[in-house]
Amino acid sequence: MVLVMKLLFLTCLWPTATLHSSHSQHHHLHRQQQLSFSRKHTSKREIKMRKLDSTKVRPLKSEQLLHIEDHDFALRPGFGGSPIPVGIDVQVESIDSISEVDMDFTMTLYLRHYWKDERLSFRSNKNKSMTFDGRLIKKIWVPDVFFVHSKRSFIHDTTVENIMLRVYPDGNVLFSLRITVSAMCFMDFSRFPLDTQNCSLELESYAYNEDDLMLYWKHGNKSLTTDEQISLSQFFIEEFSASSGLAFYSSTGWYNRLFINFALRRHIFFFVLQSYFPAMLMVMLSWVSFWIDRRAVPARVSLGITTVLTMSTIMTGVSASMPQVSYIKAVDVYLWISFLFVFLSVIEYAAVNYLTTIEERKQLKKRGKASGVYMDAVQAMAFDGCFHDTDDMDLSGFSDPCEENETRTSETNISSEEPTRLKKSLKGNVGRIILQNNHVIDTYSRIIFPSVYIVFNFLYWGLYI
Repeated sequence: MVLVMKLLFLTCLWPTATLHSSHSQHHHLHRQQQLSFSRKHTSKREIKMRKLDSTKVRPLKSEQLLHIEDHDFALRPGFGGSPIPVGIDVQVESIDSISEVDMDFTMTLYLRHYWKDERLSFRSNKNKSMTFDGRLIKKIWVPDVFFVHSKRSFIHDTTVENIMLRVYPDGNVLFSLRITVSAMCFMDFSRFPLDTQNCSLELESYAYNEDDLMLYWKHGNKSLTTDEQISLSQFFIEEFSASSGLAFYSSTGWYNRLFINFALRRHIFFFVLQSYFPAMLMVMLSWVSFWIDRRAVPARVSLGITTVLTMSTIMTGVSASMPQVSYIKAVDVYLWISFLFVFLSVIEYAAVNYLTTIEERKQLKKRGKASGVYMDAVQAMAFDGCFHDTDDMDLSGFSDPCEENETRTSETNISSEEPTRLKKSLKGNVGRIILQNNHVIDTYSRIIFPSVYIVFNFLYWGLYI
């Protein structure tokens, strides 16, 4: 009976237990589905956040091959050891301009660096190098070479930045740039325009002294090459050479420095046409005054003043295109001496005029002329600027245009046959009249001025050429 009662009780509890177990399993399955959905949602959210995070960029295949993420390239290769050798070679493409006023030059060149960084070594079955553009430069160590005494410079960027990086399997690196740089050139114009200028472009590391970086020419004297077609309008390139040295800074120490030296000789033909030849012509033109009658005051004075003003214009034009240096240039010597010759020709006529006036007064006094006649001659000379020699009064109508007024007053007393006889007699005596009417100073000046100027030219060109 007891057994029967237990069986009935278990029979009643079986559906309830079964229902409870089924409900528990269903609840557990639903919870698992919710967790799975939550995990999927979280993973998608993380992936989306990773895509939005720009600071975490997956390295390129080339960077993985070079192991860039595994090293600190803020430090130089071999940090703490011996200085890293960096070889340099330069190919000069062109010398764009040379300015005497600013004392600088502009040059376009290819600058190449060579060094070894074992951190960039990689495996290569074919032992071939890899070439990159400028994007990789910012992620590795490169030498910080700069141009000493440079005023401005830039890397060409047409059509892209002219930068090339080549890495070899053993870690050797070639870094090439195409640069245009303007640098100072300390010029000496004491022999201008017969001068030769020596300029140099200097390269040096900015941060690393000789304990960390050793800068040297990669191929010795052959490290500097030039284009054969380089030419300048005013200069002839005599020499290109490479040299090296050391530079000391009191706060940071000694640095290796490389020099690109070039010598420029100026073409003189332009300045001969623009300065020297016109100056010679003005000096020779001033000598014409010595052959003009001393009584022709307007002609000789105007000629002298014209040559002086022309020389001043030539000198001003030359000075305007040159820097304001505090020493005398070779062209200044020539132009000032030429100006002195022109100026002395004016002074020479002033002396002739003065001495002739004194001589005329003495002659009038000796001949016992009346005071009225003497005063008339002096007043006439003061008003018309011409001398009135009493001996040549009958010849004045031919010898000097300034005495036309005097001849007009005497025309009424001359017979109709006298002008014909006068012209015939003057045709054979023109040379004698000119010589008699010239002062002795004019006679000597015709010989002295050209002779001294020729000697000066021999000395000048012999000294400066």
